[in-house]
Amino acid sequence: MSVLRKKVERRLKIKKGIRSRVFGTPEKPRLSVFRSNKDIYVQIIDDVHGKTLASASSKSVKDKMTNIEKSALVGKAIAEKAVSAGVTTVVFDRNGYLYHGRVKSLAESAREGGIKF
Repeated sequence: MSVLRKKVERRLKIKKGIRSRVFGTPEKPRLSVFRSNKDIYVQIIDDVHGKTLASASSKSVKDKMTNIEKSALVGKAIAEKAVSAGVTTVVFDRNGYLYHGRVKSLAESAREGGIKF
């Protein structure tokens, strides 16, 4: 078994445990993070109705900057969209990724933008 496959399976196992505890409601939706090698994506999801309330990604950022800086911009963007949609508190779903680097940068900038979690 390759190292990459073990790493992906480990993340999926952690994700399954997190998703068994984290659930978004209309009053307190779930802020879900997906991290690829190049970009980072974030959604605010109401799991009761199965609706995405707001989303943002680093695909729109074309500037030459580090991935951590891009993540901070995405965090600010999702905070602005959430506040305009009337969402102030969320449940953070890191999707099995470690709370470090890009995920931490996104979370901290979202908090600075006015989202509480």
